[in-house]
Amino acid sequence: MLQIEPLSDAQTAFEIYRAAIEADTPDLPLGSLEAFAARQRWPWPGNATEFHLATLDGVPAGYVELGLPQLDNLGSVNVQLFVHPGHRRRGVGRALHAFTVDRARALGREHVIAPTTDRGPAGAAFATAMGAKPGLAEIRSRLDVGTVDLDRLSAPAAAGYRLVQWVSVAPEEYLDDLAYLEGRLNEDAPSGDLAREAEKVDADRFRAVEEAMRIRGRTAFHTGVVHEACGRLVGSTMIAVAADAPWHGWQNITIVGPGHRGHRLGLLIKIENLRHTLRRSPELRAIDTFNAAENTHMLGINRTMGFREVDAWTQWQQSV
Repeated sequence: MLQIEPLSDAQTAFEIYRAAIEADTPDLPLGSLEAFAARQRWPWPGNATEFHLATLDGVPAGYVELGLPQLDNLGSVNVQLFVHPGHRRRGVGRALHAFTVDRARALGREHVIAPTTDRGPAGAAFATAMGAKPGLAEIRSRLDVGTVDLDRLSAPAAAGYRLVQWVSVAPEEYLDDLAYLEGRLNEDAPSGDLAREAEKVDADRFRAVEEAMRIRGRTAFHTGVVHEACGRLVGSTMIAVAADAPWHGWQNITIVGPGHRGHRLGLLIKIENLRHTLRRSPELRAIDTFNAAENTHMLGINRTMGFREVDAWTQWQQSV
């Protein structure tokens, strides 16, 4: 018998997650049970989450995480669905998908969005069979830190701009500018056919995200660029390193505001933030990043820095 009920034990889901990651993407960091449990207890600010466990004949076999935006993108559910490798092809994934669709409808949501890796055919085949359509093609790239020659890696300085750097907690004077830039991401970055709208980010939400990262054990290394004529922060980038996987980092959002593009500021701040991160993260060996396949500008910047493509991913979308 297959049953689905709210998750009450983080370790049960973590063991499913561990087995799935080790089978599907073994080069990605697993992280700790504590970080996984923190994700369950403290959703990202502006979001709610639900975790539901599937058992097959009483044995935990899979789970689904439903991300429910509360301030924007109110028609969407962001889904992470995992089935233990030992229980695949037994209807667990289909049952969790059907549950997700029913739950989305009950919550008045219109779209279900979920990723798959294209390393093998199973993910795309499952998504297609469930009625989802490709919404956005993505590329995961990795920087092998051991191959980086920082002395040769450089970008021309732009006249009229200066760099600022910090760790985890942004200077108060830049909070409003950072919130503005973060809120532009869904407008400026390619999003394919996904039903995404700009996020509503203010200074309080930005601070809350910083706290959520601290709770999850992540240190965030930031570099920003200030336009000296107006004193505003007009671009920023961030690399996050988790305490439970200090060998690995995630290159996260890089964005330069309208009116300040065309000066190679994106390349400049990413290079300087890499230096900033490596000075403080001696165990770091690899940095991963995701980009839309159509974002040729950012992919070009990453290749200049030494990032190389690892695999392809697809964000699938289903109207419910």
